[in-house]
Amino acid sequence: MKIAFQMDPIADVNIDADSSFRLAEEAQARGHTLFFYAPDQLAYQEGRMTARGHDFTVQRVQGDHAHLGPLREVDLTDFDVIWLRQDPPFDMHYITTTHLLDRLALDVLVVNDPFWVRNYPEKLLVLDFPDLTPPTTIARDLDTIKAFKAKHGDVILKPLYGNGGAGVFRLTPEDRNLSSLHELFTGFSREPLIVQKFLPDVSNGDKRVILVDGEPVGAINRVPAAGETRSNMHVGGRPEKIGLSDRDLEICARIGPLLKEKGQVFVGIDVIGDYLTEINVTSPTGIQELERFDGVNIAAKIWEAIEAKRP
Repeated sequence: MKIAFQMDPIADVNIDADSSFRLAEEAQARGHTLFFYAPDQLAYQEGRMTARGHDFTVQRVQGDHAHLGPLREVDLTDFDVIWLRQDPPFDMHYITTTHLLDRLALDVLVVNDPFWVRNYPEKLLVLDFPDLTPPTTIARDLDTIKAFKAKHGDVILKPLYGNGGAGVFRLTPEDRNLSSLHELFTGFSREPLIVQKFLPDVSNGDKRVILVDGEPVGAINRVPAAGETRSNMHVGGRPEKIGLSDRDLEICARIGPLLKEKGQVFVGIDVIGDYLTEINVTSPTGIQELERFDGVNIAAKIWEAIEAKRP
């Protein structure tokens, strides 16, 4: 198959951690051809969906891991599969790319389905499953957020459309910084904030469970660094081997059919203790760590699911 990756610069990725690199590596091993373009090179031109980018091959040599061909313009209807893999922020630029990729739906398999990526951002899809999640409020109004903190005491405050642990704050009952943080966030963004009851179990780790076409295939545990609340690997969280608990399987059984129905082939959910906190569909990661811990080719499972949709 002909595969296009819409992603951030492939030359900059960490080949030992990046899931997009691992997906490209496995695709190449399966005989598929690869094309890369940056999101800002996607265009609608008088009825045609085009992109300017490069044919490429990969090898597992950091710094020499992606060999790019000459820059060329392609018609995206010539491809079998397009991977939507750029990182958030989930802003209007990101949303516009999903609208443009929607126009390819009859000709090309776009993974994950951009219509539902747009309508299921990470911190909003969990609202469909309130019994699985910690107490949560989404608001821009300071009094509403203050009332939530007064009720629950120890809370996590974060941007609604952030990623990688950026801008995540824990506010204990004694903390007096809520108004200042609200002023800071609302000073540079019109977006609401999300506030959740703090889960002490995060000290034992924030579990990333990988689902492929709605089915769980494994998990890694991300343990916060000393003195840190956030467990994201982008900010120093340590990945550890861990199995799937009965609660993890219960959560996956609830959300998996919806993810499969909506074309979300590769999804990473976050579970702290018994609670689901995020459903990551934009550009989930964790494949390489899971493969090393469990000795299972997760990338192959993802490609098998895609190949079954494009015989």
